[in-house]
Amino acid sequence: MTENEKCIAGGCTCGDDCCDCNDEADFLTLEFEDGVEVECEIMGVFDVEGKEYIALLPNDDTEEVYLYGYKELDNDEFELIDIEDDAEFEKVAKEFEAITSEEE
Repeated sequence: MTENEKCIAGGCTCGDDCCDCNDEADFLTLEFEDGVEVECEIMGVFDVEGKEYIALLPNDDTEEVYLYGYKELDNDEFELIDIEDDAEFEKVAKEFEAITSEEE
């Protein structure tokens, strides 16, 4: 398990600055096509078959988690990519569940 995956699972023990697990949570606001905005906590970035994905927890008292493709850009910016392929989404969701179940 990578340090970023440990951060998602809430069990990072790295003891250094390899991730943001000791800092306050980072948030971003998603805006959907219908204009609805949802503030989400960034749970972490994880890898599935050589691609990076991000898990977002909406700040709306639901137990949903949003999963997106993740691509780092220049200047500490990143892009969220919709996962349109059902098989790819299933793989990503399964890996996310495996990472988060390790915390229990």
